[in-house]
Amino acid sequence: MSDDEREEKELDLSSPEVVTKYKGAAEIVNKALQLVLSECKPKAKIVDLCEKGDSYIREQTGNMYKNVKKKIEKGVAFPTCISVNNTVCHFSPLASDESVLEEGDILKIDMGCHIDGFIAVVAHTHVLHEGPVTGRAADVIAAANTAAEVALRLVRPGKNNKDVTEAIQKVAAAYDCKIVEGVLSHQLKQFVIDGNKVVLSVSSPDTRVDDAEFEENEVYAIDIVTSTGDGKSKLLDEKQTTIYKRAVDKSYHLKMKASRFIFSEINQKFPIMPFTARALEEKRARLGLVECVNHDLLQPYPVLHEKPGDLVAHIKFTVLLMPNGSDRITSHSLQELQPTKTVEDPEIKSWLALATKSKKKGGGKKKKGKKGEKAEDSAAEATPMDATNGAESQG
Repeated sequence: MSDDEREEKELDLSSPEVVTKYKGAAEIVNKALQLVLSECKPKAKIVDLCEKGDSYIREQTGNMYKNVKKKIEKGVAFPTCISVNNTVCHFSPLASDESVLEEGDILKIDMGCHIDGFIAVVAHTHVLHEGPVTGRAADVIAAANTAAEVALRLVRPGKNNKDVTEAIQKVAAAYDCKIVEGVLSHQLKQFVIDGNKVVLSVSSPDTRVDDAEFEENEVYAIDIVTSTGDGKSKLLDEKQTTIYKRAVDKSYHLKMKASRFIFSEINQKFPIMPFTARALEEKRARLGLVECVNHDLLQPYPVLHEKPGDLVAHIKFTVLLMPNGSDRITSHSLQELQPTKTVEDPEIKSWLALATKSKKKGGGKKKKGKKGEKAEDSAAEATPMDATNGAESQG
């Protein structure tokens, strides 16, 4: 077998080592999410919380694969973001930003970790108050969560990306909410956070993607954002954008010294994964990033907003399409929700009743009484991931 063939083979979930790396990254990002969530209190500075998440991921990945001959890249795959209330996504402020959390805020925490380029991402929504979540906040979170559960069951070999797009919109409508337009779920590959196979959140004349069928041994980041508003988010202030990704296929001879300095630092520290400008020297970054973005050397992740007063929820998870079924490796349990709506639609109920694991190859799970596979699956999805999940199906 040639090196190229071996390389190709090893990138796939058919290699136990690859599965181990995905699950290792997932375990770290799940714990990082738990850590950030435990620090989310009224008056906590958002930038401090984001930094805590990123530091934890860097520290934990730094302790892995220390004694291997070939250096393994590892660390943050997507910087920690905390987007509040009607802010949809990508809010990860600079050190000088004074934004704080307030009682009653609805927070979306979004983050990612990778080991050797094998990426696990997660996003979770939490309301900053004691007791159950009620009213429209409960509706919008329940809509995102139910849509995520349906997507988990429809992202399976033989199904099509369009099936998922239609289903999640139907779920959101059941809670009188909208799926936010322009959010894409991507296939993940080694060192590729936005693979070519894509699931649209909302199909519209402006955004088209190729039809794609899900296949065994693929990995997906399923990204669901719901809103009590009209689902059309907007960029209000370009200065809020702090997350960028190197566009590896683009080149340009930068004119400004500050731009060249920053670009060289980015190439050295963040050649592939998205990064935050917080990790660069702030004054130089402000100057240099503009020219890099203007000439398409960097792809910005803009901070988007719904209208003031609208509530937005975000749930993102990583799923491995294993031979024995779909394995959701990132998640966190939700607060108690008391939505004003319930799902009555028989089609949605039938989707939710689908098992995520097939009966063959039990994956070494402990049997929980005789309640059958499906109850076990839904119970597993409803609880936060723990360390034991990291060890599952590594062999």
